Amino acid sequence: MAKVYSVYNGASTTTAMPAPVTTGAAAVKTMIQLSTSANREARVVEWSWEGDGSAAATPGRVELLFHGSGAATVTAYVAGDIKKYEPNAVNSQLTLGVANSGFTASVEGTPAGGTFDVVHQVPPTSGVYFQYPLGREPEMAVSTFCRLRNIFASAINAICLVAWEE
Repeated sequence: MAKVYSVYNGASTTTAMPAPVTTGAAAVKTMIQLSTSANREARVVEWSWEGDGSAAATPGRVELLFHGSGAATVTAYVAGDIKKYEPNAVNSQLTLGVANSGFTASVEGTPAGGTFDVVHQVPPTSGVYFQYPLGREPEMAVSTFCRLRNIFASAINAICLVAWEE
């Protein structure tokens, strides 16, 4: 049976709850980036994006994108940031590093070789949550990227999650 893992758009927390991260204003920003290893694919089983806007406004766009190259520069996850749904599971095989798996992009790479893309318009006062039916989860090939990114006219704060199985 495949094991399931998840990350938020920030470092792992212990006593505190995950902190919202700014979306930036009027520019695409990668909130979460995952990079599969050269020997293991991954299937996204669920993802979410929640904003903390205080007033209704024009919706922004939230995108889940799979691609082959053109990674963003991110704050790298460490092994402890990746949560196991089963505590006895082996560690995730994602590739970690500033050009691999991480959060809150400081530089947006230009994605190329896209294989999957889904975009939703989301009000800044709301959120979205997707859980894929068994057998219909979008799959990342080996040595590819998954990015959860957004664009809003005005900066708000968001908490994001991506869960996958390996």
